[in-house]
This record gives sequence, structure tokens and C-alpha cells, in this order.
Amino acid sequence: MIRGVRGATTVESNADEAILEATQELLGAMIKRNGIVEDDVASVLFSATPELDDTFPAKAARDMGWTRAALMGFQEADVKHGLPMCIRVLIHWNTHKSIDEIQHVFLRKAVALRPDLAQATETGAE
Repeated sequence: MIRGVRGATTVESNADEAILEATQELLGAMIKRNGIVEDDVASVLFSATPELDDTFPAKAARDMGWTRAALMGFQEADVKHGLPMCIRVLIHWNTHKSIDEIQHVFLRKAVALRPDLAQATETGAE
């Protein structure tokens, strides 16, 4: 079965280091909370809001050692009143876990996107 694991975070600046650090923090939490290994990953989609153009968030996964998984980056839709400085990740993952066992991760100001899911994962926080 393939499942989608969602995550989002924000950064304070459009700097290569800030984008990569926040994306690695997010990916690390998604991986740890769900027990994801690269061999079971079908693909990973990354999006960033339009003002984040200093680097590709997907580079964070490559820097973490995910060199074989299919990664793709996109610009997030420029929606009025949308959350600025936001990076989103969707991991397509082959797993036997049920949909109710999947732990989506929302960090920093991205908690506002899905406070219901963010609160549910706080109990599994490090």
C-alpha cells in the first residue's frame, strides 16, 4: 500500500542555510515519527512559497543521504492570505501502516495550517 505523509514548516529568511536547515528538521521528524526508510519511498514532492528562491528544498533530502528516491520541487501557489515563507513536503511511502497510523508533521508557524494534526503529533514529539 502506498500512503502520503504530509509535512510543512516555515523559515525566517530566504537564505540557503535557513531553507535547508528547516527542511532537514521537517524531514527528520517525518522520518522518525513514521519509521520511513528510503528504500520504501516512491517519491517526495517539495513546494516552497514564491519568496523562497535561494535554493531547492529537495537538496536537503539529498544532503541527508536520500540519493535514490525520486524528488521533485514546485513553487507553491501564490494565494492571497496564504502562509508566507512556507515549505511543504509530501512523501509517497510504501507501508503496511493504516491511514490512521500515519503521523503528519507541522512545525514552526506551519502549525497554523493544520492545528488538529499538529496537536496530534505533539504527543509523539522528541
